[in-house]
Amino acid sequence: MAGDREEVHDSPTGWVNEHIRRYVESNGANGHQWRGVNTLLLTTRGRKSGKLRRTALIYGRDGDRLLVVASKGGAAKHPAWYLNLTANPDVEVQVGADHLEATARTATPDEKPALWRVMTSIWPAYDDYQALTDRDIPVVILDPA
Repeated sequence: MAGDREEVHDSPTGWVNEHIRRYVESNGANGHQWRGVNTLLLTTRGRKSGKLRRTALIYGRDGDRLLVVASKGGAAKHPAWYLNLTANPDVEVQVGADHLEATARTATPDEKPALWRVMTSIWPAYDDYQALTDRDIPVVILDPA
């Protein structure tokens, strides 16, 4: 997805940006664990800018697949990273020291209930976030390439 020299733009949100910086500088040693849960770094291609965008997200697993939730804390609109991957599903993921390419897709209505339970067992606040918004918060499946 990214050329070795292509600049990656990290989340502009201060604490997320700091988390990403620590994660990258330590190759995942400092940042993979956050508040007692595992996090990954997801890099998407901006749907409007074409630039690479990176954020840190809590993740779960379903077999070989990684799972993330497009919650944005229960905001009314989807997070930008989710809109980006719906436009271009080819993403890069860093899990600890491991770097991989993946294809992202939204869980289907049939898949979502079981995957939602996986994610709320890791971060119960996802249920609270869903209660705050009228939008259906997506679960995203990251299939390693």
